[in-house]
Amino acid sequence: MKRRGFIALTVACMLTTPLLVLFARPQASPQKEATRWPTKTWEQATPASVGLDETVLNSFDKELADGKYGLVDSFTVFRCGKEVYAKKYQHDYAKIYAKEAKEKGPLNARLTGLYNYFDPTWHPYFKGSDLHTMQSVSKTVTSVIIGIAMTRGDFKATVDTPVLHFFDTTKVKNVDDRKRRMTLKHVLTMSTGLQWNEDLPYDDPGNDASIMEATDDWVQYTVDKPMAAEPGTHFSYSSGASELLAYIFQKETGQDIEKYGEKYLFTPLAMDHYWKRNYMGMIDTEGGLYLRDADLAKIGYLYLHDGTWNGQRIVSHEWVQQSVTPFIVADSTYQYGYKWWLYIRPDKKSYIWTCLGFGGQRLMVFPEENLLVVTTGWQILKDDMPSKVVFDQVLPALKSRTCNPN
Repeated sequence: MKRRGFIALTVACMLTTPLLVLFARPQASPQKEATRWPTKTWEQATPASVGLDETVLNSFDKELADGKYGLVDSFTVFRCGKEVYAKKYQHDYAKIYAKEAKEKGPLNARLTGLYNYFDPTWHPYFKGSDLHTMQSVSKTVTSVIIGIAMTRGDFKATVDTPVLHFFDTTKVKNVDDRKRRMTLKHVLTMSTGLQWNEDLPYDDPGNDASIMEATDDWVQYTVDKPMAAEPGTHFSYSSGASELLAYIFQKETGQDIEKYGEKYLFTPLAMDHYWKRNYMGMIDTEGGLYLRDADLAKIGYLYLHDGTWNGQRIVSHEWVQQSVTPFIVADSTYQYGYKWWLYIRPDKKSYIWTCLGFGGQRLMVFPEENLLVVTTGWQILKDDMPSKVVFDQVLPALKSRTCNPN
């Protein structure tokens, strides 16, 4: 071999060898992205950065803005610990509900004050702020707080404790063996067996929720109702049963559920809130909470992370799992856990964890996609937007199964 050729070959080998070693070396798997924890606000990002198609979201946004799904106030999407899409829709509710605000009826039993659902001072926003009424999403947050109290050992009774354990039965009407078998678990899962009709439109004078809210003592109205079924056998949506939880929490822990929630839920998660009290001064656990979209999403993020928040255990693994495990069939669309609606996916194999509130309040937690969707609205005289619409409109935007679309 000529010397020049030998030198060229030697140089080529020297240059190639490091490349061979490099490619022969096992490649490190992509590093798992660190969990992002929102503080007062969420980190902002684009949909594309977390694997979502913004054009799909924009199409849904246009339909919402055009009023296709009624009076929707907001639509917000969170993925991988980031807020990636947020839209607001303005409505002049003082004008929209001006007539109803002055007429006494089931949604306006006392013509004035915090339970006039047409009063723009109170609904849907709290006194001109950006805190939006959550309505029955309050029930889910109540369940979270009870779980926290059990986790911390401050609520010592188990879910199998009879409801009448917390009452003087001499002051309760219609007590029978079935009512004696009604437990806290039945209250949490809307299967108390109490005679209760909330399937009627909210403006129907026969709706038990509207009747209850027109009375002074909501707890007494509820616990006095006669039994209609064996507890645990029949799903019957009851705001009254959820109001029992405010009373039960106070009896069991000696503490006010809002103040307890402020210390152990709202403050650790940096959530602002307002929570109405009923005419007896009891926290309205059936529908009185006000939150911002971004703070409601934190409830979903907490459950996505199995009850932990930035390294701190807030609520036990067991409570989270029980909450989002089906206990009873609600209807063809949902099963029900501990105040969580479990939306049945089309494959019938898994669920989207959902909080729902009158007028269009919604948190949808997609555990398989690390995705959260929040909507608010005030469509109260007609049916509000179904969850299926949100599911069908948002899921097509998903372009990546992971937080890193690359």
